[in-house]
Amino acid sequence: MKTFNMPQGSKEWESIRRGVVTASEIDALITPEWKPRTGEGVKTYLYNKIAEKLMAPDTEDEDVNTTPSWAADQGKILENTAIPWFEFETDLKVERVGFCLSDDGRIGCSPDGLVGDDAGLETKCPQPHYQVRYLLGQAVPKQYLGQVHMSMLVTGRPCWWFVSYSQNMPKLIVKVERDEAIQEKLRDVIDAFLGDFDREFEKVREFGQILVVK
Repeated sequence: MKTFNMPQGSKEWESIRRGVVTASEIDALITPEWKPRTGEGVKTYLYNKIAEKLMAPDTEDEDVNTTPSWAADQGKILENTAIPWFEFETDLKVERVGFCLSDDGRIGCSPDGLVGDDAGLETKCPQPHYQVRYLLGQAVPKQYLGQVHMSMLVTGRPCWWFVSYSQNMPKLIVKVERDEAIQEKLRDVIDAFLGDFDREFEKVREFGQILVVK
């Protein structure tokens, strides 16, 4: 595994993620019940990844709204509070990193931190009504399970901490252990996707700059 230290969301961070299957996007390929997804959603993700790979590093889509939402702003502010809070509560040290990339450069993750030599950290700062739901569930919410388990796949670490932090409310800390059965399912669905990616990417690249259909 290779680690890169740059601000998440920066142009450098966006560039290194181009064409890479990431933990935050794995939900496009597999369900929270660990069933491979099929249909147009998978195709759309495939086309997005091919487009990323073909685009120049400094290319930006003009129609993309880059204005951060209130929720995104709040999440960033709370993240800067949540991680020190986690360190204080657990007496663990969090190393902030920008991006983790597998040795083959095909899959990656953007953890909120690496914890010691054997764990990582994913922090969510939800709105209060979602925090209530997560507290009552007393587990990692289903929509984040793929991200947590794939982060372990990318880094090779045996466990991952999940924190749900909402100001003025109880906080949730969950420690997730590596599950080899889940890891194998992730590998299978990623290998299948990358096979499709390589095949379709070569087809598009062969078109050159202009495709003339007669």
